[in-house]
Amino acid sequence: MSTQNNAQAITFYFDVSCPFCWVTSRWIKEVEKVRDVAVTFAPMSLFVLNEGREELPADYREKMKANLGPARVFSKVAVEAPDKVDELYTVMGHMVHNEGNGGRKDFGGYNDIIARAVEKVGLDAEFAAVADSDEYDEQLRKFHATAMEKVGNDVGTPVIQLGERAFFGPVLTRIPRGETAGELFDAALTLGTYPHFFELKRSRDEMPSFD
Repeated sequence: MSTQNNAQAITFYFDVSCPFCWVTSRWIKEVEKVRDVAVTFAPMSLFVLNEGREELPADYREKMKANLGPARVFSKVAVEAPDKVDELYTVMGHMVHNEGNGGRKDFGGYNDIIARAVEKVGLDAEFAAVADSDEYDEQLRKFHATAMEKVGNDVGTPVIQLGERAFFGPVLTRIPRGETAGELFDAALTLGTYPHFFELKRSRDEMPSFD
């Protein structure tokens, strides 16, 4: 789609480990085909969002540890090779979710996935190595804080920014295609850019499908 000055600017904050975020991101990729939008993907972090929350189940906290490595990598890519963020998210997200590699635990849990994805998109191995380093932690926290400043801390991923307005979600369990994707975007845009809209929610009763 066109990225001229009149295109709708979208910033999509993501954590590659989240399956719901992955479905929403594939919806946005469908929207790119049928609406005049300019999408920028930017990292946020479920690890940062949930750190210090000892009330969370131990198993969930272990998964949050594994999520830190990929988020670190995306922070480095967003700073040093921003034109690769979209492609790397697509490649790594497919490996994590479509190939059934999600839900890993502990620090370094996704290192093999990271290494394969970084190589596949033509980035140097130094980008994968940052998964085990705190070199980009400050930058990751800045990306995350930018998303949270728009929507508050009682949300997760994704955060979608439309101009000066942003919202959490939409949370989807299937990937809308074609004009259906565009119509849902139109509805989200109408709600999301209305200054007094805050929340529309119901309980989830199914898990995501990535078909």
